Amino acid sequence: MLFGFLPVLIYAVATGALRREHWKHAHHFLVMSLLATALYYFAFAKGTALLDTSIAGMLGGAIPLFTFLCAWLFLRSEQLTQLKTLGISLGFLGIVVVAKPWSAQGGIDLNGVIYMILGSLSVGCSFVYAKRFIIPLGLPAVALTTYQTGLALALLAIVTPFHGIGAVFDDTHAWVGLVFGLGLLGTGAAYLAYYFIVDALGALAASAVTYIPPVVALLIGWWLGEPVTASAWVAIALILVGVALVQLSSNGRIASTRLKASST
Repeated sequence: MLFGFLPVLIYAVATGALRREHWKHAHHFLVMSLLATALYYFAFAKGTALLDTSIAGMLGGAIPLFTFLCAWLFLRSEQLTQLKTLGISLGFLGIVVVAKPWSAQGGIDLNGVIYMILGSLSVGCSFVYAKRFIIPLGLPAVALTTYQTGLALALLAIVTPFHGIGAVFDDTHAWVGLVFGLGLLGTGAAYLAYYFIVDALGALAASAVTYIPPVVALLIGWWLGEPVTASAWVAIALILVGVALVQLSSNGRIASTRLKASST
């Protein structure tokens, strides 16, 4: 978080994007720092520590499902059609297949599953909150990213145990991945893109960018030698098909609305 925040802060200061009057919206920045960053990062970090890479990645693929549910509840811009209901049902069935609550073998840590679902719910809600409350403010994306990551950094510092953290810098691959992968790209650049995509495409369409990570995580887990069972492939298929059905139904409604508008 720190290595994502600092370069964005420097750029924001250099370009004059930060303004004192922005802080009248501090409550919105705080909510976004919780939903899209602090709670999301914390839950995913705890979840991935308890689960295999492939399992954690698959559960992360449920983000668009939670985004749709939040959009349906709070934006009232989404209608719960039969196709979307089918998609949501398939998606959550995939989550159940991953968790295997009926299994007595204890192969999957249910605490890890809960953490991943909590993280997916958190970031899913953030897309909707950003669309409804943040984008209409018309603030520069670099300013929004600076406020969000700065507040999240402070929040995470409160709950993060720093004992032994220096060991990360004893391994070159670890600190390079931390600074450049998770920091500069995975946090700083990612949140700049986040606000641009939500503004350009809307909450539900923007959440579609989370299609790719579950598949990548599954392949990485297989490459690392983690057990990837047939049920795992069934689960990822259910989640992605469910998300696709929700997305296609929404895209069809948007296209129909635009066609009607252009014909009048």
